[in-house]
Formats: sequence, C-alpha cells, structure tokens
Amino acid sequence: MSSFKIHLSNIYRLGLKELYSLWADKALLLLIIWAFTAGIYSAAKGVSQEIHNAPVAIVDQDQSQLSHRISNALTPPYFKKPDMIEMSQANEALDKGYYSFSIIIPPGFQRDLQAGRSPNVQLNIDANVMSQAFIGSGYIETIFNNEINEYFNRSTDTTTDPIRLVTHVRFNPNMTGFWFGGVMEIINNINMLTIILVGAAYIREREHGTLEHLLAMPLGPTEIMLSKIWANGFAVLLAASFALIFIVKFALQVPIAGSITLFIAASVVYLFSAASIGIFLGTIARSMPQLGLLIFLTIIPLQMLSGGATPQESMPIWVQNVMKLAPTTYFVRLAKAILYRGADFSIVWPDFLAIAIIGLVFFFIALGRFRKSIVQGG
Repeated sequence: MSSFKIHLSNIYRLGLKELYSLWADKALLLLIIWAFTAGIYSAAKGVSQEIHNAPVAIVDQDQSQLSHRISNALTPPYFKKPDMIEMSQANEALDKGYYSFSIIIPPGFQRDLQAGRSPNVQLNIDANVMSQAFIGSGYIETIFNNEINEYFNRSTDTTTDPIRLVTHVRFNPNMTGFWFGGVMEIINNINMLTIILVGAAYIREREHGTLEHLLAMPLGPTEIMLSKIWANGFAVLLAASFALIFIVKFALQVPIAGSITLFIAASVVYLFSAASIGIFLGTIARSMPQLGLLIFLTIIPLQMLSGGATPQESMPIWVQNVMKLAPTTYFVRLAKAILYRGADFSIVWPDFLAIAIIGLVFFFIALGRFRKSIVQGG
C-alpha cells in the first residue's frame, strides 16, 4: 500500500473514532439535534420583526363616519379586528397586556378636521416588544393619514412633490422576517458548533492523555487534525443539510431561489475553515474552561459583525476591513447570494476562494502550534 493511501486510511479511521465518541456523548448529540431543528424554528418564528395580528383597542369618542372608517382600516394580517372599549377601560386593558395598542379618538375629530384644525389622536403602546411597538406605530400613523386624505381628497397620495418614489422589493417581496432569520440561524449554528466540537475534541484528548497515545503510534499531527475536521464537519454538515431542506424549506416554507447542492458545497469549504479555527483555539487554550472563554470571545464577533445580523455597510470602515479576515463574512455573503438571489458558481467563486484561503491559513497556523506543543510536551 502506498504512503498516500496509508495516510488516507489513518485519517478515515481516526475520523470514525471521532464519530463514535460524538455518538457516545449524548449531551453534545442532543445539542446538535436541537440546534438544527427546534432551535432554528424557534429563532426564526419566535423573534418576529414585523407586525402580525397585533391586538388593538379603540376608544371612539367621535362616532363619526371618518372615525368608523379609520377603525375598519386596521385589518389583518397586521392587526386583529379592533375592539371598541370605553375610556375607563383603556389604561387597565393596556396595563394587563390585553392589547398592544390603544387608540383614543377625541370627540369632534371629523368636525375639527373639516374646519382645518389639527385634532390630537392619542396612541398608547405596550412597548414590551420594542420592534413591534416601533413598526406598529408607524403602520397606524400611515393608515390614519391615508384614510383621512382619501376621505377628504379622494386620494391616498399625501405628497405634492413632483417626483413620486415607487419602491419595488426583490427576493423577499413581503419582507417576511423569518425567511431571513431561518437561514442566518443555520449559518450561526454551523459556525458555533463546528468551532465548539473540534476545539473541545482537541482539548478533551489532551486532558485525558489520548493525544500522547495517538502520537506514540505511526500517526502525524496532520492526520490527527484532518480526522477531527472531517468527522466533526461531517456531523455538522449532515445536520445543516437536514435543517435547510426540512426545517427552512418545508416547515418554515422559505422559498429557496438557488441550488441547495451549491450551498452544501460552500458549507463543506466553510466547515474546513471553521474547524481550523476551532483547532487553533484549542492549541491556545490550556483547559476546557479557557476554551469556552475563547470561543465566547470569538463566536459573538463572527456572528454579529459578519453581515448576518447587521449590514456591514452600516459598520465603521475599520470593522469592515478587520472582518475581511474572517471566513464567516464571505460565507454569509455567499449564502445570501445562492439561497435568496439564485447565484451560481460563476458569481460566488471569489467567496469560495476567500473562505478556502483563510481556512488554509488557520490550518497551518494551528498545525504549527500543534507541533510546537508536541516538542515542548504540553
């Protein structure tokens, strides 16, 4: 058998050992299963960024044609059909959380508008859900303005500017938040679990003395590192592929514009990069608690500054330049291009290349530190 085949056989068998260890660790196994099933679904659906069936109460002290028209304009799917309540009930209903919004229309509202006066409409908001409170108040204000303008001017156009701005939304025409959140949660979980699994596997073997036993065999550091990368990467890739097809595409009903196969291929490249970072952190940490702190300090910036949570264009220039050294930045951009905009390989190949180069850099740095620790005996 040639030397190359022997190396491949060693990497394969060591990887199987890693998979058996992962299978025996039920806590980690349950973490992976939860993260790529219920974790993704709850993160996508639980944190809503848009108004949906918000409960509204209206105190209509005017009882005019215009006030009834405004009340009837608050309709699903943004708002539930408004409940008409008395003034004495308004504060108590909002305090007890029965309604997210309560609107008080003053007496003489229509008459004052017809006379050219500007009557005040009181909008009380339960701001426990900050995003919905902010967005919902804007929706209500727009609905009020449109209905008033149409009632008096027979038109919803409230502007007299010579240019009218018409917005066309592409790729997510209804601006449904969980379409974006589900895919980004898959990327976050791939990043987090790969770094944790590989880094923890390295530290665990060093703490238990297994690493020294492996090095006493005809095995090299490269074989040990590659075995950990492919085994743990394979487990994460299998879970991520399942999540994309069955959780995001079927359970969440998110339309996938591009090739799932191309995204999985990109995930393979990124898994190598993230796993190399995990081993690199493992060579720095001296114990599992230290690894946990390093992972905590690494994963949060990678997830928050890579463009998945906030567009990079809104960040300071120096942050954008620093994040060009992180593989997550290119993976997020690549995933958006493939899954949302239907990009093919001819468009995203620069991101493939950037992820691979960064992964190789971290791999060889980790390999150097691994060999150095062997020489120093720690």
